[in-house]
Amino acid sequence: MAVDTPPSLLSQLQLLNRLPMQQKFGLMVAAAAIIAILVGAWIWETTPDYRVLYSNLSDKDGGAIIASLQQLNVPYKFAEGGGALLVPADMVHEARLKLASQGLPKSSLVGFELMENEKFGTSQFQEQVNYQRALEGELAKTIQSLSSVQSARVHLAIPKPSVFVREQEKPSASVLLDLYPGKPLDQAQVSAIAHLVSSSISDLSVKNVTIVDQNGNLLSQPIDALLNSGMDPGQMKYIQETERSYIKRIEDILTPVVGANNVRAQVTADLDFSQVENTSESFRPNQDPAGAAVRSQQVSETNSSSEQKASGVPGSLSNQPPAPVSAPVASPSKPTSTSGNTSNTQKDSTTNYELDKTIQHTKHPVGNIKRLSVAVVVNYDRKVDAKGKVSFKPLPPGEIGQINDLVKETMGFNATRGDTLNIVNTAFTAPETEVIPPLPWWKQPEITALATTIAKNLAIAAIVGYLIFGIIRPALKNIKLQAVELAQTEAAAKAEAEQHHHVPSIPMHDEGQSVEAARELARQNPQLVANVIKGWVAGNE
Repeated sequence: MAVDTPPSLLSQLQLLNRLPMQQKFGLMVAAAAIIAILVGAWIWETTPDYRVLYSNLSDKDGGAIIASLQQLNVPYKFAEGGGALLVPADMVHEARLKLASQGLPKSSLVGFELMENEKFGTSQFQEQVNYQRALEGELAKTIQSLSSVQSARVHLAIPKPSVFVREQEKPSASVLLDLYPGKPLDQAQVSAIAHLVSSSISDLSVKNVTIVDQNGNLLSQPIDALLNSGMDPGQMKYIQETERSYIKRIEDILTPVVGANNVRAQVTADLDFSQVENTSESFRPNQDPAGAAVRSQQVSETNSSSEQKASGVPGSLSNQPPAPVSAPVASPSKPTSTSGNTSNTQKDSTTNYELDKTIQHTKHPVGNIKRLSVAVVVNYDRKVDAKGKVSFKPLPPGEIGQINDLVKETMGFNATRGDTLNIVNTAFTAPETEVIPPLPWWKQPEITALATTIAKNLAIAAIVGYLIFGIIRPALKNIKLQAVELAQTEAAAKAEAEQHHHVPSIPMHDEGQSVEAARELARQNPQLVANVIKGWVAGNE
């Protein structure tokens, strides 16, 4: 019996050569598709996830960063539009640290480091320009440190100093701010930036600082103009804070009584911001002289006397002073005379007492409350019966009165100054909220991402499986069958050729034994007998 042997590689290639051109083309397309899919899947799986390294880079900084990334062998690519530079996600922080060690990205704003590279022979004008540039850069970098400011530009106009006082000019400054979306600056922050710039420049007034945003809106307004118009932002802010304080106090005291979200309050406060100073001087009535304090006292006494004139011959006796005269004790109002002499005594006494005076200087506080107007709305009482049915009923008058008393005590109600209070009990309208149904589990972002990945992998596996089991395997099987058939044909032809040359001899001395031997040969090897007969027929033997 012939034994089937597997076809050799050479015979398979020969059979592949014998295939029709259509089958050859199909096999080549299938092999190319499988290779392309496998390569694409490998690239897709091994491609790293890119993240933003830096965005909004200038051309100079971008070129320097790309050159450094090439030296560090860090792959990079640009986002759509070139607005950002992307690197692999696992290398973002390492790349930033390495670039920061090289001083990248360099800020477009130059500060006082500009003065470190001064060259020999620089003129005084150039030094002044560099100093002004450095000062502008430092101010811009300081303003950019604010959370609401994305970038800033500062322009200074510093006049040249003059020896003439009348020709002195004041410096001025202009600030352009690029704010982040949704982060506007309030008036206090604008005023802080203006004071920051004015404090950094000598003789620069806050009035001479102009601040503009990226949309061209003037943010800085002269303070004097606001005060002259009667609109003081500080006063308006104080009024709002006072009203919010009263609203919070009223809602806090009523919430435990009526429940959360069942009370609303509004307060209008009329405040007095006028500045009043009083000075008064008052005197008390005259007191008893015995109990009064003496400030000063003056006593004067005058004595006058009349004597006879001297007569006679002048001499030593006449030039001697007269003997002392002693007047008798008598009433001062009664003149006395002795030996023809008269004397008068006059006393004057003046006493000044301290004045009982009071000087009072009073300065009234600013921001006193002139009047309060309060409006309070209270929701109906919510009742739930045994069946779970919800109903709303008005509050009883007694409870409304208690609420009224609570609010009056909280706000410090004063009827003299004209305070008003209005409490209304009504049903609140429930807000119409759009009910958003929750996403089913198969629409969750995590599930969607996982399903997308699995679907991609399954699609790739299905395509590869179809190409392998649907096209290549049947073609290879067909080639194998053809190779087996060819091998069998070649083996049969070889056996037939051998039978032609080596036909077994049958002894002819006994006819019966010859017939029996032929039958035995036919039973043992029918194929050989058939080939011999075919050879006889073909050879006309």
